[in-house]
Amino acid sequence: MSFKFKLLMLSFLLSGCVSLDPQYQRPESPVPTAWAAAGAQSQTQAASLLSGWQNTLGDPGLKAVVQQALTSNRDLRKAIADIEAARAQYGEEKSALFPALTADLSTTRSRSLTQGQSTLSSSAEAEGAVSSFELDLFGKNHSLSRAARESWLASQATALNTRLTLIAETTEAWVTLATDKSNLQLAQETARSAKASLELTQRRQAAGIDTGTDVSDAMTVYQQARADVASYITSVQQDRNALDLLAGGSVDPHLLPNGLDDLPPDTIALVPAGVRSDLLLRRPDVLEAEHNLKSANADIGAARADFFPSISLTASAGVGSSSLSSLFSHGAGVWSFAPAISLPLFSGGANVAALHYAEAEKKGLVASYEKAVQSAFKDVANALARRETLAEQLDAQQEYVKAAEKSLRIADSQYRAGTGDYLSVLTARRTVYAARLALISLRQTDLNNRITLWQSLGGGLDTSALL
Repeated sequence: MSFKFKLLMLSFLLSGCVSLDPQYQRPESPVPTAWAAAGAQSQTQAASLLSGWQNTLGDPGLKAVVQQALTSNRDLRKAIADIEAARAQYGEEKSALFPALTADLSTTRSRSLTQGQSTLSSSAEAEGAVSSFELDLFGKNHSLSRAARESWLASQATALNTRLTLIAETTEAWVTLATDKSNLQLAQETARSAKASLELTQRRQAAGIDTGTDVSDAMTVYQQARADVASYITSVQQDRNALDLLAGGSVDPHLLPNGLDDLPPDTIALVPAGVRSDLLLRRPDVLEAEHNLKSANADIGAARADFFPSISLTASAGVGSSSLSSLFSHGAGVWSFAPAISLPLFSGGANVAALHYAEAEKKGLVASYEKAVQSAFKDVANALARRETLAEQLDAQQEYVKAAEKSLRIADSQYRAGTGDYLSVLTARRTVYAARLALISLRQTDLNNRITLWQSLGGGLDTSALL
């Protein structure tokens, strides 16, 4: 067995013999195990909906817009670039676990004068070397490598969180556009009705039936509706601009919604309420907090290793000859071996301070991890609390709209028959308009609550989409 091979084998055998990292244990969850009594059916259904965003979104146009955003959004591209940078840093840190081998080949030819005679001479040398390879006897390099790997995984979790947020924001922007289109349609319908009512009161005034006050009241309703139409036209255009920004480019008009009434019931699926809170551990922000905690745990191991001696090796082996042509056939063997040991004796407390810093950082990241879990639990609890009363509120608002529309029809019939006053019609029309706007807003709240609940539970994680 050659000397070089023995040297390499010794280096690999001595690398990473000991790890001084504290034994990692995931902190106990600081939240209850569930929000509600979870049944097997709801758990299975929830697992299906949380396996991917495509299972949650039912409208083909919405799916296409979200897919465009995932492909073209600049924030997500930046997050993916950060993953690549962190992975490269991990590779750079990991390279310290292996010796750096170099090979050199040199040749020299010279001419000299000796007693008036010209003499030509040449020499050649080939050498392989190991440059200052540190034996990782106490696992410092392995600890630093693990810390870099966890930082890489944390950046991946950050990108997943960006991706999850992008899906939710794109969906909400699409729903907002549908909502404002419904508001615009209602305002246009109200403006047409108010205009017809205004013309009627003007004719009745000309006939001496209505007063100038009735005409002024009708004009007020009509002009307010006109103003609302103009306002909602602006809102629709701004919604389009916001959606284009999230999607990373102009969205095909055929993929846009016409209004809330045209959306299918399964536009956004509803995640069952009875699920266990341990689902939160798969949320990207919680994963990021845990990877940061693991990185800090490895940093403690590296800080501990600084208290122990470090051994580095510098070695070379090769051949030399008087000419290049005979280098590998008649060359003479040359080698050198220069181990060095460094023992920390006094550093003014720097090593102790570095260890205390790493330990304090870990304590802080434990608290950050626990807060991330608690914040996630709060997000889901808030979404579920809104969910509990939303269905009843929607049903009540729908009945309210029906009752208001019936009152308007009665008031209008009585006014046309001459048995009622226009003030009753005016009041009823305003009530219907406000009630229908509130119903549209509640429908938007219902859809947004569904996507918020899905997002709060971690959504559909797909790490392959980032790689």
